[in-house]
Amino acid sequence: MLELLDRQRKLTVNQWKLIGTTNLADLLDFFDFFLIGYVLAFITKEWHLTYWHGAIILLSSGIGAVPGAFLWGWVADRIGRRKVFIGTAVNVALATAMMFFTPGPNGWVSGWLFLAFFRFLVGIGNAGLIAVDLPLVQEFVPARKRGWVSALTTTLLPAGNLLGGVAGWLVAPIIGWRGLFLIGLVPIVLVLMVRYWVPESPRWLIRMGRHQEARKSLAWALQIDPKEIELPATVPEPEKMKWRELFRYPRNAAAACLTGLTQTGGAGLALWQTTLFMLVLKVSPAHASYLVIWASLFAILGRVFVTCIIDVFGRRPAGVFCCLSAAMLISAAGYLPGVYIGTTSVFFVLILLVSFFASGNYAIVAPYMAEVWPTRLRSSGMGLGYGVGNLGKIIGPLGLALIAGSSDYIGPKATLSALGPAFLYFASWWIIGAIAFWFIGSETRGRSFEEIDRIVSQPAAVAR
Repeated sequence: MLELLDRQRKLTVNQWKLIGTTNLADLLDFFDFFLIGYVLAFITKEWHLTYWHGAIILLSSGIGAVPGAFLWGWVADRIGRRKVFIGTAVNVALATAMMFFTPGPNGWVSGWLFLAFFRFLVGIGNAGLIAVDLPLVQEFVPARKRGWVSALTTTLLPAGNLLGGVAGWLVAPIIGWRGLFLIGLVPIVLVLMVRYWVPESPRWLIRMGRHQEARKSLAWALQIDPKEIELPATVPEPEKMKWRELFRYPRNAAAACLTGLTQTGGAGLALWQTTLFMLVLKVSPAHASYLVIWASLFAILGRVFVTCIIDVFGRRPAGVFCCLSAAMLISAAGYLPGVYIGTTSVFFVLILLVSFFASGNYAIVAPYMAEVWPTRLRSSGMGLGYGVGNLGKIIGPLGLALIAGSSDYIGPKATLSALGPAFLYFASWWIIGAIAFWFIGSETRGRSFEEIDRIVSQPAAVAR
């Protein structure tokens, strides 16, 4: 049945619908995730927030993302990708909308604690959606197209940050920062789209022994009559999985987790980006939000670039190139905050280039974390790599807070002198990712999931 999918030469309209739905999901999901960065720019001085308050609000979503990825990834391998896709979209939307009711700094509960709690819930859903949507797309496309399709699926993820920038620049002055959170209800639209457009993954259905449903799902993807797909003569027993099986594959786990941690620099920079533009370039919160739009555009271009090269050069060489480029550029940015060429800030230009390569790198990392696992563990393995990688959302902003100001109120003197060490800290995680790609990871370019299953499962079979 699946050989019919791998022989496919051209994607169908239904497969493009799935890709489009997943792209929209990532866009709206990360709009909700990064929205807090713009809100923080408006309330920091008004509420007299310290670096520690800001760091706790920002990293709370990262704390939620770790168990969220583990939990939802495991659930997706047990009850199916489609149900978890719907559940995580609802999770993110409702948790974001609740922040509309944030009390003031002297309300019945401190406003920053209220924000931190619901940001934790946003993180749980955000990580769960990423842990399931990529495996869902990958299991609906042929091996020869899996690389660029997976990268393409993540292309609009930075547009969530761009949309947040537009909202902070144009919408917040009209509806206020609380009103921005109501826009977070938009992902509810995804529930209807997935419910009526997208069936369950055929590979998951086959693993569960539900071959009739798998035939219909595959026929939907290929847009053919289900009767044209021949059912297997013998039906094997449904495969069972246990989460602890992931640790029978230590090399895969190490590659997924260490490459996943490359988001430390990108997440830390993105969450503090608006504030840093205010401090370094001495602009208003609204104008800083406008500048983030340009950084987000470069991030999208970085993912388009990776979509073009991932199946040409392979996951490992492309990952090493993007990681080392991002590390070199952000290191330079940290020591050139006050340098201008004419009226152009060198710092701003370097941040645009960092956004290009950092975002491009994660367009490789995200699908790679799912590809290295056997089918029965794909969402759980993706959840493990993405969950550990989400520690970057904690240690990224927390590391910057520790290096750049501790409990001082946000001010230029508290941060500019520390940008160099802080950005070197971010760079170190991309260097670790480059090492993991080259010395630990295996190449998955051009291999079908069935071939990867055979290769990956050999050590476990010998051990048993």
